Amino acid sequence: MLRRNTRMRREYLYRKSLEGKEREYYEKKRKIRQALEEGKPIPTELRNEESTLRREIDLEDEQTAIPRSLIDDEYANATMSDPKIMLTTSRNPSAPLTQFVKELKIVFPNSIRMNRGGQVLSEIIESCRAHEYTDVILVHEHRGVPDGLIVSHLPFGPTAFFSLLNVVTRHDIKDRKAMGTMSEAYPHLIFNNFTTKVGERTANILKHLFPVPKPDSKRIITFANQSDYISFRHHVYEKHGGPKSIDLKEVGPRFELQLFQIKLGTLDQKEAQNEYVTRPYMNTAKKRNVLGD
Repeated sequence: MLRRNTRMRREYLYRKSLEGKEREYYEKKRKIRQALEEGKPIPTELRNEESTLRREIDLEDEQTAIPRSLIDDEYANATMSDPKIMLTTSRNPSAPLTQFVKELKIVFPNSIRMNRGGQVLSEIIESCRAHEYTDVILVHEHRGVPDGLIVSHLPFGPTAFFSLLNVVTRHDIKDRKAMGTMSEAYPHLIFNNFTTKVGERTANILKHLFPVPKPDSKRIITFANQSDYISFRHHVYEKHGGPKSIDLKEVGPRFELQLFQIKLGTLDQKEAQNEYVTRPYMNTAKKRNVLGD
């Protein structure tokens, strides 16, 4: 099993390494196509390859003209089956962290909560691979306050690292009368303001933690980005008579996420390449939002 996983990971990394070459080849064809459309001479550096590139341009169609991103291969078949998620914590979790993870278990359908105990990350990841889990979610804390959430997609990645801020569990919401009941139906998802390349990548990682809902599901989960802070909200709604009379109730929990790293590998692979990482100077850069406008 270990040899098989190593071989499959090497094949995946090799396919991913080809993306840069395909992108460079695509740029060459784009320059030739643009020169032909505008009636300009072919760039000097491409004249030796002109005949080959023009032949390939003639054979292209809508699906083959633009190279497909190999980085997103992990999610190519994600909708064919429901996700299967393992939820765990850092060692010796406090009572607030344990309560928060119990609520996350209901937030993410088809998830299983596991007590960390003395297990190391490599053992957890390998066991989840063997039992065909699609994702591992690890929640950290600092002095009893949840402060970190890691989403690692299996079997090869990616892994997204988030800071957790302003966590309010369901039991901490003061207005109990206005709070809705905790539903376990597959939720509808709302993603707001994930417009950049990193934002689309982050939304893609988060949305594949949830299975496809039924049309009549009355459960809504919202990820709203503002200034690179992702607000998570969880609601249920009920219809009363006409289409305009809808009663929306918050279920909880609520929290904010802040992305600071995406790795092209699983949580146990320290040598995995960084796809995105927050740098110190980015904290003070004016009007520079990473996830959206």
